[in-house]
Amino acid sequence: MTEVLRAYTRALRSLLTPGIFWHLLWPTLVSVALWSVAAWMSWDLIGAGVARLFNAVSWLGWLQQRWEGSELASAIFIKAVLILLLIPLIYGTALLIVAVFALPLMLERVAAQDYPELERRNGGTLAGSIGNVLLAMTVFVVGLVVTLPLWLIPGMGILLPVLLSAYLNYRGYSYDALSAHGDKDEIPRVIARERGNLYLAGIVAGLLAYVPLIHLVAPAYAGLGFIHYCLEALRRTRKAV
Repeated sequence: MTEVLRAYTRALRSLLTPGIFWHLLWPTLVSVALWSVAAWMSWDLIGAGVARLFNAVSWLGWLQQRWEGSELASAIFIKAVLILLLIPLIYGTALLIVAVFALPLMLERVAAQDYPELERRNGGTLAGSIGNVLLAMTVFVVGLVVTLPLWLIPGMGILLPVLLSAYLNYRGYSYDALSAHGDKDEIPRVIARERGNLYLAGIVAGLLAYVPLIHLVAPAYAGLGFIHYCLEALRRTRKAV
């Protein structure tokens, strides 16, 4: 936990690096714009789909009976579920944008300023990066759909998306943060050894997505935190060798 907090503290300091702060904002702004347009164009269609999903889940019959006496209350309930669903979708899309576009640019600046002695061995590949992000996004989206009925349990509407976002952060950022400096053997070895703390770093980022205002920069700030954590872990590995 100490290493995770140290990485996020260093990430705060990196905000003063020229060009970094802009990369915190634009991925989330683009994601919000994309999902706002998608929601506006297909709100009723998606809402009907969510309603059918809950009707198909037999163990939620008690909830359906509770709401069936009030169409207004039922409509409000469906809209609340859709809004709750949009938060992790916006976060996941912003993370994808960060991983593909913003993180490499932030990595160059952070590595030059804080890890200048760390040799670049370019063990990562573009195919590996894209495949890793797509796999993470697939698991994330499938997990959202499969666990959606469980969101009705008090507290699960936040806990489950946070855990899924933690996995997305862990898989989406770890490889890219190491790809330029680690070699092809170091990258999987560092990720495997640090898996627990990397997932914990993902949980911290997932929680930040639910904090007002901070949620606007949470995806890119998480990427910045992963850069610091992974490069420091790689530096420790090489010193030990």
